Amino acid sequence: MKLRLFRRTMASLCALCTIILFVPSGMAFAEERPEEEEALRLEEIVVVAPAIIEGNEVNEYGSLVTVVSKEQISDLNAQDLPSALRRTPGVVISRHNPIGSFGGAEGGSIFIRGQGSSRPGAEIQMLVDGVPKFVSVWTHPLMDVLSVDMVDRAEVYKGAQPVLFGNMSFGAVNLTTKRRLVEGFTTSIHGAYGSYDTWVEVLEHGGKVDKFDYYLIQSYRSSDGHRDNSDGELQNQFGRAGYEISENWDFSLVFNRTDNWADDPGPADLSAPSEGRFSTEDYLTIATLSNQYKQGEGYLKVYWDSGDIDWVDQQGTPGLDTLTDYNNYGVRARETLRAWDGGQLLAGLDIDYISGEVDFLDPVNPDQHFERETFRLVAPHVAVSQQLGSKENIYAIPSAGFRYLSHSEFENETAPQAGVIVGYKDTEFHASYARGVNYPGVYVKVQEEIFLPGDNKWKDLKAELIDHFEVGVSHSIRDKIRMDLTYFNDDGKDRIVVSPPPPFPPLLTNIEEYTIEGVEGTVTLSPLPELAFFAGFTYLDRDPEDLPYTPEWTASSGVNYRFLEKFRISLDAQYVDEQFVTSRARLEGTVNVDKVDSYFLLNGKLTYDFTLPYGNMKGQAYLAGENLTDTDYEQKKGYPMPGTSGMVGVLLRF
Repeated sequence: MKLRLFRRTMASLCALCTIILFVPSGMAFAEERPEEEEALRLEEIVVVAPAIIEGNEVNEYGSLVTVVSKEQISDLNAQDLPSALRRTPGVVISRHNPIGSFGGAEGGSIFIRGQGSSRPGAEIQMLVDGVPKFVSVWTHPLMDVLSVDMVDRAEVYKGAQPVLFGNMSFGAVNLTTKRRLVEGFTTSIHGAYGSYDTWVEVLEHGGKVDKFDYYLIQSYRSSDGHRDNSDGELQNQFGRAGYEISENWDFSLVFNRTDNWADDPGPADLSAPSEGRFSTEDYLTIATLSNQYKQGEGYLKVYWDSGDIDWVDQQGTPGLDTLTDYNNYGVRARETLRAWDGGQLLAGLDIDYISGEVDFLDPVNPDQHFERETFRLVAPHVAVSQQLGSKENIYAIPSAGFRYLSHSEFENETAPQAGVIVGYKDTEFHASYARGVNYPGVYVKVQEEIFLPGDNKWKDLKAELIDHFEVGVSHSIRDKIRMDLTYFNDDGKDRIVVSPPPPFPPLLTNIEEYTIEGVEGTVTLSPLPELAFFAGFTYLDRDPEDLPYTPEWTASSGVNYRFLEKFRISLDAQYVDEQFVTSRARLEGTVNVDKVDSYFLLNGKLTYDFTLPYGNMKGQAYLAGENLTDTDYEQKKGYPMPGTSGMVGVLLRF
């Protein structure tokens, strides 16, 4: 199957290249006009944002990165990160509440080409301004502590990224936070009301005076949900302050607090009880000293992420609670140098501490306490790339790098990465290889001390590994159209599972292997300043076939169109094939039997821009609708999702 798929993909790549190489790069979609007339026309027409994604980029190491900006988040009317990334090719989401994610996994999370479903533990790294953000004890990200309101742009890395992000990065999403970059002040007030008694309120204010800048955000969301006990609430406070020390040096301080909860409605057929309420409170602080010169740039980051999780009334039992306190902190330093013509050298050092404790409360059995445990990870990394030729003609950019990971509890690992980019004018090929490393989290010690009797050999565990291969081609026609086609293959090994008796005791061991390969393609089209199209698909072939959140086919499309000067409509559609769901259990021989049917969703948003006659205040009123086809679908077995729902809102800027 792999060989056939690879051959089909290479044939598709070659066919696409043959076509696009003969498309004139100067092809236009409209008749040329004099420069003066064109400039005047552009001043009068506001260019709409690209649909669904901002675009695809190939970084200097040959990896394809998809960017979703705040404009796409707004057009999708996304209330959280899964909603913001729901149409990104290669990304599948899960949820069962309109507002609030219940503990990650099937309760609310994202999965990138099949990665991210392990619980406890996960394979996807979520980052805020380059700093990892996850629950230290259970080693997986929580969506509710990653507020969508602070996001300026989200970069989605769909393969292993050992050099850039290190541990737990079989895939990654890096969120860049908002910042005021130009002199002056800006304020916006956003209010909305929707189905199921859903309320949204967002207040933003930013300013820049000479060398000092700041940005403040406060937001609140709540909903009763579409079913009993599917309610939730999200609260977020974000602040950023920056100061230009000199022309080349800058200091910034970021603070973010979230306070959230979501209830579990339980299966609709009452085959299992509700899992209670999942509450999170999180505090993130990042201090950054950065530099930027003609010859290079870099940063030194010091961060602290502290939070707690109160998972209460589990299995429908009052007082059956899991209370987790966690801390992640460390230092991250990196410098990128352009010391010679066409060359780039990256060198960095990450020092991360992963710490937490847990209380297990039981109204029937004695309470149990897991004492605070701290793991340390030190990871120097280096990479080099060299551009040969000119991007105005033929060019090539080979690159290579590696990260060395030294763990306080487990064996050291080396993660290499290599890539090459070959281009001719508007056509570009890329190929890359990377080895991903995912160390056991604090959860392995929790399992031995709390859940599994006997000596489970957790200290003998190794890191989970993945070998990621990727090859693709892209072609652009002026600024009007871009096409991307990519083949990828992930070979995973040494996945951690519990091997049950006999013989006694149950053992934690690295034995599970899996393979995921596929093809992904996208087309973005902007024939007119007021019109933008997008279409994309992902095909996955997986072994074993019951890997969760790996639908064979997914496809998405979208359009943004401005009409009658002040009106704009955004439509997005998605097809998701049938798929196995729920967390990927860490138990040897487990077979996944929970499967949901395929579904098609259509969403839309209509906006009207207006200007108030005083205070230079601009506004926007909008009407948004989800599941406009009223599709019956599930993202978790037994948890029906909302039918057609709507929201009306107003945004004021001054």
